Amino acid sequence: MSAPAPTDQRALAERAGRDLDDASAEEVVRWAVATFGDEVCVASNMQDAVLPHLVSTVKPGIDVVFLDTGYHFAETIGTRDAVAATMPVRVLDVRPVLSVAEQDAAYSPRLYERDPHACCRMRKVEPLRAALAPYAAWITGLRRDEAPTRAGTPVVSWDEAFGLVKINPLARWTADDLYGYAERHGVLVNPLVSEGYLSIGCAPCTRAVSAGEDPRAGRWAGQNKIECGLHA
Repeated sequence: MSAPAPTDQRALAERAGRDLDDASAEEVVRWAVATFGDEVCVASNMQDAVLPHLVSTVKPGIDVVFLDTGYHFAETIGTRDAVAATMPVRVLDVRPVLSVAEQDAAYSPRLYERDPHACCRMRKVEPLRAALAPYAAWITGLRRDEAPTRAGTPVVSWDEAFGLVKINPLARWTADDLYGYAERHGVLVNPLVSEGYLSIGCAPCTRAVSAGEDPRAGRWAGQNKIECGLHA
């Protein structure tokens, strides 16, 4: 199956965003697979395996893109390994051009402290842009309840930054919906979640959050930064 022509994809995304806004996550995934076939992939940060599991029930063998930044918690790498070993998906590790050691040599160590935007650009945004080039659409786990900056997340939209259709089947879910699904289906959740890490990124830039804090308050704490650049 071939995806719609690039010139039609923006209009397709805008129409689907309206038509599917009230659809279930499963219905959104079925639409994505029917529309894009092998030209759609999943992107997962391995905070949990809910999204890969959900999509693989519709399309076994789906490509799951994982950004291996070189700074992940061991628990995140373990979750990735478990997903690759136990689910009918193909996990694709995407790495930056520079290793951590090479980046340290070129820009001095702990760039994430001095210029987190530059660090995220090199270790996340640029590698993902290259990894998404073969696809016409990508599926993410964004939810509206994660942060005020994500409250308006559409179910389907045109991703201007990466030049493809972006699909967020879990947009209308709450955290209770997510972990309820995980419990019902026996889906793995990153062990750090139970320790208060409600939004998991690179280890140097992530902390646990306190009761009542925004789930993303633990990302880049103390920095003037709330997104890595993949979704904003």
